[in-house]
Amino acid sequence: MATKTTSKGKIQPKKGAADQLKDFMIDGIKDLYWAEKALVKNLPKMAKNATSPHLKTAVNDHLNETKVQVKRLEDAFKALKLKPQAVKCEAMNGLLKEAKEIMEETEPGAVRDAAIIAAAQKVEHYEIASYGTMATYAKLLGEKEVLKLLLETLKEEKTCDKDLTKLAKSEINVKAK
Repeated sequence: MATKTTSKGKIQPKKGAADQLKDFMIDGIKDLYWAEKALVKNLPKMAKNATSPHLKTAVNDHLNETKVQVKRLEDAFKALKLKPQAVKCEAMNGLLKEAKEIMEETEPGAVRDAAIIAAAQKVEHYEIASYGTMATYAKLLGEKEVLKLLLETLKEEKTCDKDLTKLAKSEINVKAK
């Protein structure tokens, strides 16, 4: 679907576009739900292509955590009295395509492991930004249960990012050098 733009460069909203912050938050949660489900499908590929046992473990551990995060988003929908609905997240889709390309462009070994960490951290940074924003909206809107769920996942995403950085600095990047 083409975006409608005026002659002055203003983008015209699509039919049914969010006009309330709560609607925009719900749209964001739908994106996150798609993103997390897509990660559940793609993290095993990253783990399979990693050669470092520590990286394989980190990716598989995050896969298990991501499955819980999917459930947590389902709980957020329930708290909002909505049926869980995934809407394709173009940002995550692009990050996952890039991760696949990165693996195709590197030989198995330390360099590919470094590339996998780079791709995974891009995903984590996207998730940190998204969960942080949605949590800010939930707090402002008084959605306490949704806020609690989003903050729990945000904490996990930040921890995963820190763990990947530590692994990269202490082992993977040193071997790739």
